[in-house]
Amino acid sequence: MLTSLRLVDFKNFGDETLHMGPLTVIVGANASGKSNLRDAFRFLHGIGRGYTLGEIIGGKYGAGQREWAPIRGAADEIIRFGRPAFMLQVEAPGIHYSIRVARSEEHGGVFRVTKEVLGRGNTVLRWPSTATYTSHPGYGDAVHDQDDDTHLLLRMEKKGDQRKLGYRIGVRPDQPALTQISEHRRVVKKQKEHAQKVIDLLANMRFLDLEPNRMREAAFPGQTRLGDSGENLPTVLREICADPQRREALAEWTRELTPMDVRDFDFPVDPTTGRVQLAFLEANDRRVSAYAASDGTLRFIAMLAGLIGTESERMYVFEEIDNGIHPSRMRLLLELIERQTAKGRIQVVTTTHSPDLLSIVGDKTFENTSVVCRREQTDDAVIRRVKELPKAEEIRRKQGLGRLHASGWMEDAIAFSDTEPAGEAGRG
Repeated sequence: MLTSLRLVDFKNFGDETLHMGPLTVIVGANASGKSNLRDAFRFLHGIGRGYTLGEIIGGKYGAGQREWAPIRGAADEIIRFGRPAFMLQVEAPGIHYSIRVARSEEHGGVFRVTKEVLGRGNTVLRWPSTATYTSHPGYGDAVHDQDDDTHLLLRMEKKGDQRKLGYRIGVRPDQPALTQISEHRRVVKKQKEHAQKVIDLLANMRFLDLEPNRMREAAFPGQTRLGDSGENLPTVLREICADPQRREALAEWTRELTPMDVRDFDFPVDPTTGRVQLAFLEANDRRVSAYAASDGTLRFIAMLAGLIGTESERMYVFEEIDNGIHPSRMRLLLELIERQTAKGRIQVVTTTHSPDLLSIVGDKTFENTSVVCRREQTDDAVIRRVKELPKAEEIRRKQGLGRLHASGWMEDAIAFSDTEPAGEAGRG
């Protein structure tokens, strides 16, 4: 599970950190920078998928169709205006990974990795005891280009060898070294395993932009991974329903979160194409196909599939998770998410505009709720944990934060805190 994401000169963030927990809630006005956080997660996800920087930022096409959508905005808008490079840094138990990316005018303006560090969970890396590899100058090996390669210094595993701190290998500068070092025979097994752990963490992110028409489509057997637009929903649900307990849990939550009185699910197979379809069986024996179900119902079902599905160690990033949800059912959805994330199998990061959701989050979620806003008269975005705002915990206990969120109090509190002398604003 990721515990923090630091952004330096990425889009409209100067140097800000998002602290994360099992469920992380992000609030903020329109155009404050919430979607830029999602872009940062997508950039990291692109690394996990093994793409080059050009593919991550500009998109990737394969087999006649788009495999990866580009990061939002023009290429020169990825790096904060006037800055030479951006840096993203993530931490998780036993993991510290950071990457710095710049545009090289000498190479036609292409993006290149200029600094990259993989460590073992320490914010302050001590070379060579905690770093798996680094391209950072100052550890006995300056970064330099030779034959268009960037040289990385890797930590030696042999104990008691004082003759040198590490050894160098060549990696391509247009792709993170994280996904290249397994190609080198000099890289030891332990280093490869550590890199693979980070790759798996980044690769197992999901960005669900659910499209009703994609969720209604029949799916080929064996497709048990929910697509970002909701593809393969019938086969994902069929996989869940193979377990009687999960099947009943899915039906129960569907009854609670939707107007449908669902007692079971059916997955007929089209005899012509072999594709699996989805149908709901209601208590009155009424059969409702996915094509007849409402958009909101399908959205609920797809979210349920992600939360109680069979995939493990995954992170879901939602935009406006409250979209289309009646306030009376918001508490139930939040209860489900908090219950599932507390088990440690999945992590959820979501933005919201809903004061109702903010008023009912549990104590653990409140600890990991942040507000994003722009500083007055600038485009700079800041991230602040809500609990660190002046008297936020006291206000939450007495009247809840929903009304204050709706009135813009959080943004005002940040603006006030930023103008107060250090130590007097209560920012923490």
